[in-house]
Amino acid sequence: RFFREVKMAACSVKHISREGNVLAPAGYSALPIKFSKKSRSHHFLYVKEHRVREELDPTRPQDRTLFVLNVPPYYTKKCLSHLFSRHCVIESVELQDKPGPAEKAEIMAAQSKFFSLKTVPGFRVAYVVFKSQGGLQTIKSLKPREPLVISTKTCPIKTGTEKWISDYATTLISPEELQAEVDAFMQEHDKRIAEEEAKAEEEEGVPDEEGWVKVTRKGRRPGIPRTEAANLRALEREKKKRARKELLNFYAWQHRESKREHIAQLRKKFEEDKQKIALMRAQRKFRPY
Repeated sequence: RFFREVKMAACSVKHISREGNVLAPAGYSALPIKFSKKSRSHHFLYVKEHRVREELDPTRPQDRTLFVLNVPPYYTKKCLSHLFSRHCVIESVELQDKPGPAEKAEIMAAQSKFFSLKTVPGFRVAYVVFKSQGGLQTIKSLKPREPLVISTKTCPIKTGTEKWISDYATTLISPEELQAEVDAFMQEHDKRIAEEEAKAEEEEGVPDEEGWVKVTRKGRRPGIPRTEAANLRALEREKKKRARKELLNFYAWQHRESKREHIAQLRKKFEEDKQKIALMRAQRKFRPY
């Protein structure tokens, strides 16, 4: 077991490189970052050139894109842009929960700012695109003697009560903006449904390549919709059909049982009426005439 653990440790060391006294993942450079000039401790951002074929990720050119690991949750696009723009001109900055292709512009535009499903953010990754190839090489060769400062006077990062107030302010929803977004969504939804219905009407009764005809609700014999209400109505109809087929009071014992149940119901109703009369007398609201 001891030798197996030593072997596993040796394998894991292969994926870690050492820059000076700093451990970094293989292929990455470590950039020391501290929060402000007063901060005594710092952490590291691990950076490397982004190498993915341009046809798979066209918004991130290979020779101008920097991939950044270990980005804290309080970092913003603005502060990262300010951090790297001290050395070269920045074209764009993207933050993502995990490495992957950039989200399409259509998806980004369709996302609602009122109905977000994102969880509490943790450490993330960033993609920084520079204006020129020299910017990427400058950052890769950067070996600062002192940690770089992320929160400056020109680009401060909110913390403490100031951040809580700002986060709370972002949760406040404008009813007018929300109503406008809902109206726009419903208009788009109605338009899409109308187009689907028009297309279904055009294809109604028209066989496909294999000769099959699609059955829809709009046809001469529409299919039964598979909804809960439709299922309940079908069950109710089946129950009534079975009740009509049953022979009531066919046997003598059935006749006796039905009489006995009828008398029991009359007695029960009589006792309930007596209790109601007694209650009304107690409340002095009894008016027999």
